[in-house]
Amino acid sequence: MARHLALVYGALNYLVFLVVFLYAVGFVGNLVVPRSVDCGPTTPVGAAFVIDVALLGLFAVQHSVMARPAFKQRLTRAVPQYLERSTYVLASNVVLALLFWQWRPIPAIVWDVTTPAVRLVVWGLFWLGWLIALVSTFLISHVDLFGLRQVYLAWRAQPYTDVGFRARSLYRVVRHPLMLGFVIAFWAAPTMTVGHLLFAVATTGYILIATQLEERDLIAALGDRYQQYRRQVPMLVPGAFRRTAPRRTGPTPGARTQ
Repeated sequence: MARHLALVYGALNYLVFLVVFLYAVGFVGNLVVPRSVDCGPTTPVGAAFVIDVALLGLFAVQHSVMARPAFKQRLTRAVPQYLERSTYVLASNVVLALLFWQWRPIPAIVWDVTTPAVRLVVWGLFWLGWLIALVSTFLISHVDLFGLRQVYLAWRAQPYTDVGFRARSLYRVVRHPLMLGFVIAFWAAPTMTVGHLLFAVATTGYILIATQLEERDLIAALGDRYQQYRRQVPMLVPGAFRRTAPRRTGPTPGARTQ
């Protein structure tokens, strides 16, 4: 019975994640959704800034603290290990839903692209960023990243094994294509407001810090294997230094600590 409930728990959290992900696209792009980065309750600028920073800070703390190995060890004392990733997904869903719900727009315009052709290019970058982020999850095992593989194996009464990975495709270009996709999507705004700029700056700053923490954990876990990968592939900026394509097979570099 417990194994069946675990499978349902993991599947439901994943389905909610899909809704949250789609809402995030609409939130950042001001598309379809009722509340977005530029559409929501009217609040004085000072109060809006404080609320938005607090929401972004809450997301950053939850996302990074729960990704650390020490926290995972403590969490698995309370829940089975095969539910750890699904629980992380659940917490992320809750925090993001709160951010979308309580976000306060700051509508002053920083820039507004009026040339139709250039505006179309910016929209193209927006969609490209989300596509890169989504494809990156499949390159590192989408079902493992979101906890589905763990609960499925538990349901089948099979032991969990780490997902092997060859640094391929986008992971030969940058070590963190998932994060690169988010950065592109967050900054590719034909009309950039102060509120959107705050969101983009804060999330980019978080990504720069979080990737450093993640790589520290990966070096501790993988040692020379990851050090070699770091020397061969830049972190976020394609072509930041000359490299040779990595050939070593092993656990996913940069894949699972976030």
